[in-house]
Amino acid sequence: MKKYIMIAAGALLMQYAQAQTIDRTQQPKPGPAPVLTIKDPVKYILPNGITLLVVENHSLPKVTANYLIDLGPVTEGSKAGVVSLMGQMLNEGTKTMPKAVFDESVEKLGANVRLSSSSAYVSALTRYFKEAFTLMGQGLKDPAFTQESFDKLKSQEITGLKSSAKSAAAISGRVNNALVYGKTHPNGEFETEESIQALTVQDIKDAYAKYVTPSRGYLTIVGDIKPAEAKALATEVLGNWKGAALTLPTLPIVANPAKTEIDVVDVPSAVQTEINVINLVDIKKNNPDYFAVILASYILGGGAESRLFMNLREKHGFTYGAYSELGTGRWQETFDASASVRNAKVDSAVTEMLNEIKRIRTDKVTDEELNTAKALYNGSFALNLEDPARTATFASNILINDLPADFYKTYLQKVNAVTADDILRVSQKYFNYDNTRVVIVGGSAQFMDGLKKSGYPIKMYDKFANPVVEGAQTAAVPDVKPADIIKGYIDAIGGATELKKVTSYTTTSDMAMQGMKLSVLQKKMAPNMEAMTISMGGNVVMKQDFDGSKGYQQQGPNKKDLSADEIAQKKVFTSLTEQLDYLTNPAFKLAVKGIQKVNGADAYQVSVTDPTGKISTEYYDVKSKLLVKNESTTTSGATTVNVTVDYGDYRKVGSVMFPYKQTITQSAGGQEQTFEMTVTDIKLNTGVTADDFK
Repeated sequence: MKKYIMIAAGALLMQYAQAQTIDRTQQPKPGPAPVLTIKDPVKYILPNGITLLVVENHSLPKVTANYLIDLGPVTEGSKAGVVSLMGQMLNEGTKTMPKAVFDESVEKLGANVRLSSSSAYVSALTRYFKEAFTLMGQGLKDPAFTQESFDKLKSQEITGLKSSAKSAAAISGRVNNALVYGKTHPNGEFETEESIQALTVQDIKDAYAKYVTPSRGYLTIVGDIKPAEAKALATEVLGNWKGAALTLPTLPIVANPAKTEIDVVDVPSAVQTEINVINLVDIKKNNPDYFAVILASYILGGGAESRLFMNLREKHGFTYGAYSELGTGRWQETFDASASVRNAKVDSAVTEMLNEIKRIRTDKVTDEELNTAKALYNGSFALNLEDPARTATFASNILINDLPADFYKTYLQKVNAVTADDILRVSQKYFNYDNTRVVIVGGSAQFMDGLKKSGYPIKMYDKFANPVVEGAQTAAVPDVKPADIIKGYIDAIGGATELKKVTSYTTTSDMAMQGMKLSVLQKKMAPNMEAMTISMGGNVVMKQDFDGSKGYQQQGPNKKDLSADEIAQKKVFTSLTEQLDYLTNPAFKLAVKGIQKVNGADAYQVSVTDPTGKISTEYYDVKSKLLVKNESTTTSGATTVNVTVDYGDYRKVGSVMFPYKQTITQSAGGQEQTFEMTVTDIKLNTGVTADDFK
């Protein structure tokens, strides 16, 4: 025992002595970057030209395969969206196996099979891989393309486009590339309801025949499999597959703006504004600047330690996060600094983003910033090496991008060789300041005055990246008073006299939400009492009551009193028809903003500011005078929710018209939900008492 104690004591003394020689006030110097040991794949060429890359790895009894078609950018023109929809259709079964049978066959194997317009993926345990790979091959070579599946996916795509029609984030994602590349460039094209609506099954089949092919195909198989076995299986399943020959497109070079400009898309209902500072870059992975510029982008906006993040979030509190992203590849890509900020802080946020871009172009980064960026980047790269499937893609990347054979093996050495001088040089070369494009999508009424003080030229665009010529907005405002529009609506639904006779009503509705069916019971009593109960299968899932002075919301066992602001907003109304208050209470401020298309028809766009300052936008059909849409925002704690309600199917109940159809879209934090409500019964002036609102 004494011997072991002495050994332990000696070890402790040695550690203590070593500790005395370490200066812990100094950050340890990084050691030399290692040359990575990455296993080279075994390469084969299948009879039809597919390049097969096999990485043998027996650490787990599992095999994964990825098939990549090197298409390059695809120009779709008037059929924008067809390639994506075709990719979805590949997952709808084969000519010999309906989707349900195909999916069940994959599930029985415990496998995972996914297909898209330019790739296919399969993963399974070793013992089931051959069957799973065969299923993937069948899906790739022999898709069903049924009318039924096409109609389903087409409808889903159109519904998705409609639900995101007022989302600033969705609009920004569409117009950014359209403005940067041009709407006729393959990277600037975008799908619309019209382009999707016009597609047919034959268009899907034509796109498949043109683009899904063994030509320029790369098949990577990784895992518990011998190269010869992988080759035999790939040849058996895909070797006799034939298809069109692909040629990579030659695209014209697109120029950046001669001088920095600001492009604005007005989304009146937006609470958060999307800002993107974008310029085109041409940097291939084999460019000597590659490693320096990816580190420069990382320092500028790569994460929570980056300059943009620390400035816009930590210092100023404009946003939850600000980032930069740099694309690299064989064609022009973008450098993009982005943030989603409060409308009122847009002008300040733009100034700070441009200042940070200017600073990294003029001042050398510190040693601490550079070393931190290298450490984080190296760590992320090292984590990726733990995934054999990820390292297997290195081989296809080397072939596709014409990279040196040791590109990834010496990757960390090249990252760690980057200097502060390199960062300064590439920042000046690739991050534009004097000739960049600032794309802003949001509620322009709240930031335009401040933005004009920046001195940059400002151009207006609509949500489809079409220019709005100067003066067009003013010309679009009709020569009609908002009060006349409201009076027209009141007369259309029954007239003020009849509306005032309605002192209470009960509405029963069915609601569809994410495949669920719910029942909604609403009661209202003059002047402003209201109650709503939402049930599913006879069980109450949500309830809200307001008795004229106080109220609450309840979801399951969680009950919360209405806030003072929510109560104040409900108290401003003294009639069951809000529009009557618009005309009798001068504290309501109305303004006609223009004429917009709603469901293909012209509608007056009326801004309504209530006595509490809350702003909503209402749309009244020019011909029928009926309210067809309402846009507003609500705030719950720190969450702001954009709400759009579309009204339709007006029917007369007694002497008053009510909409029997409502489509409600809610968006918050980049997420959207759509609810469809159909009224089944409305009762006026009966069965409602004050006790219903307690």
